[in-house]
Amino acid sequence: MNTRRAFSLLEITIVVVMLGILAAIAIPRFAGASDEARTASTESTLGSVRASIASFRAAAVIAGDDPFPTLTQLTDGSTLRFDLPANPFNNLSTLQSVNAAQAQNRAVVNPGGAGWNYFVDNNANPPVAIFYANSTATTTKRDSSGSYLTANQL
Repeated sequence: MNTRRAFSLLEITIVVVMLGILAAIAIPRFAGASDEARTASTESTLGSVRASIASFRAAAVIAGDDPFPTLTQLTDGSTLRFDLPANPFNNLSTLQSVNAAQAQNRAVVNPGGAGWNYFVDNNANPPVAIFYANSTATTTKRDSSGSYLTANQL
């Protein structure tokens, strides 16, 4: 005799409900992990570029040149020894120049066109260079009052 066995509708419903409960618990934990990874990646890129600018400055001061790299020097391989990675919050790896007021306020300029902003003024006293992310997306990093920082504030 051939008898066929199958799952009952009740058994399938119980399995689907259990999978739903597991998904409801697991998905928020993974979502938080990706937000933390974006923040860490942004901080890492900012740290690497700022360290490269500091290294350029040390060599330039010793040589008697302008202390900070121009936008061209920052991107032509003479300052950064790596390709500028994409900003994790807007997926753009392009770098644009901003003015002093925009840089002081960490303004986001042309958010769909550039991932990073750079301001340099070697004629100021003292000379100034500011490099920051071109995004106002909220990060997982908190300031001293407990509020979340945006990417351009890192």
